Amino acid sequence: MTTHQRHETPRASANGYLAFGGGLLAVLAGAWLVKVGVEAGPGTAIAGVALVLLGVFCCGGLYMLQPNETAVLTLFGRYVGTDRSEGLRWAFPLYRKHRLTVRARNLNIPILKVNDKRGNPVEIAAAVVWRVRDTAQALFEVDNFERYVTVQAEAALRHLAAQYAYDEGEDLRPDELTLRGGAAEVGLALRTELTARFEAAGVETVDAKLTHLAYAPEIAQVMLRRQQAQAIVSARAQIVRGAVGMVEDALKGLAEREIVELDAERKASMVSNLLVVLCSDRETQPIVNAGTLYN
Repeated sequence: MTTHQRHETPRASANGYLAFGGGLLAVLAGAWLVKVGVEAGPGTAIAGVALVLLGVFCCGGLYMLQPNETAVLTLFGRYVGTDRSEGLRWAFPLYRKHRLTVRARNLNIPILKVNDKRGNPVEIAAAVVWRVRDTAQALFEVDNFERYVTVQAEAALRHLAAQYAYDEGEDLRPDELTLRGGAAEVGLALRTELTARFEAAGVETVDAKLTHLAYAPEIAQVMLRRQQAQAIVSARAQIVRGAVGMVEDALKGLAEREIVELDAERKASMVSNLLVVLCSDRETQPIVNAGTLYN
């Protein structure tokens, strides 16, 4: 069974200043007729009272709208339309005017503890900028659109965090997106998912960004040591690559200048000593060898 979804229908309103002037004029004219009717007869007085009541009734249709504010008009529970005009406006006095702002609003999603793609517990929070796009959907399709936005935003953030790993690792592809390394792309993905979830309430997502991202306290120390170990391994690998290049240049320079002839064993010894000196994280002490490698 399908249900018809209600959408916003524009509804024009009259100039409120003209309506106020007409209503005020009717009240004054009626008051004057009541005063005259005291002497002229009851018919004139009754007409004056009716004119006063008509003026008051007309003034009951006046309402004021600020910029980016709307009035959703209903008549005995039936949706009539939405007025987006600004200033003093007038609509049929029996219309009920539900004022609804369409200004941009901020939603700060509190820090949530969720599991990332690897199953590691992480803390994540986000800030969402949203606004009402369709006033009829916002008021009539969901019970409370502000509460709806809050609940759906938290659900979207939890779902998003489970789609990505917190940080890079050997189990991921080199170009795979992570929460820590792809903040802009993750924010765009969050905005896309929020737009889809907010559609039923007539709400659009203006912007969405992560405001907090960290490992949960129970694994933060372990992950910090893991990151430190990865940094040390990476630094060592860089040192070794640089040392091998320097040794290669040294051997090449000695051979080109014919400073000394080195056989395979002496080259191996020289390479070993140079790598120890270049790769050591401590100061090395030179040893003077007065003999030879061949005894």
